[in-house]
Amino acid sequence: MTAASDFFDMSAAPMRVGKVRLKVRDLDAVSGFYRTVLGLTLMAKDDREATLGTGHTPLLVLEADPALAPRDRRQAGLFHTAFLMPTRADLARWLGHAVEARVPLQGASDHIVSEAIYLADPEDNGIEVYADRPVARWRGANGDIRMSTNPLDKQNLLAAGEGAGWTGFPKDGSIGHVHLQVGDTAAADRFYRDVLGFDTTVDYPGASFYGSGGYHHQLAGNIWNSRGATQRPKNIAGLDNVEIIVRDPADIAKIVTRAEGAGVEPTSGVEGTVLRDPFGTAITLRS
Repeated sequence: MTAASDFFDMSAAPMRVGKVRLKVRDLDAVSGFYRTVLGLTLMAKDDREATLGTGHTPLLVLEADPALAPRDRRQAGLFHTAFLMPTRADLARWLGHAVEARVPLQGASDHIVSEAIYLADPEDNGIEVYADRPVARWRGANGDIRMSTNPLDKQNLLAAGEGAGWTGFPKDGSIGHVHLQVGDTAAADRFYRDVLGFDTTVDYPGASFYGSGGYHHQLAGNIWNSRGATQRPKNIAGLDNVEIIVRDPADIAKIVTRAEGAGVEPTSGVEGTVLRDPFGTAITLRS
């Protein structure tokens, strides 16, 4: 039997994902999807923007502009937003809900570090819903984090639901990581590892995984669809901004210094310090 202390404490990580901002063409359709399929709570909404989350915590901001071009999978930007369930039973209950509601699923994988289900919202923004395994199961004999993509035993997972029904996204749920599409992994490494200060935890074919505080990854970047992509056009739907919560405010000043040394110009936004990766994705740092 596993205890809560066997699992990674995201709140103790030096850096973690806060909320994700997406630009969408149809605000009602996309916000309705995240409410009915993922069970997020609508926290605020007007004609141009909707904020969804759990409890008092915003997780997703949708900004509407019907004039945007549809998302292009070949461009840099979002691969998926990964919603982390607090327990395996929570993931099982959500999967049961998705199956009963006939939600189209795109995949299901056992990654050693986690069990994950994949799908997409109505505008093709990728989504992962996952639950972590105990930290002790992540490590190989040499201490390195082990990740793989194996078939998920969905029936075994469903059995972990303990007979309870789905009642909405759990209050303690969060965005565990954001997986990005980039044009070049070496350039992404220079930004996410060398400037932001994440550790490269796993070097996967065509992808780099970036973790903070020993987590398998809070961010990742791959070239599977977007090899050679340059700056993402501004008039296209999809990812707009990823918020990174930095536990120690002094670390933001260090990141800014490294950014300026690397020729990355920081700007001050309403919610924090904004840096753009080599492909135009905005990262907001907030303490």
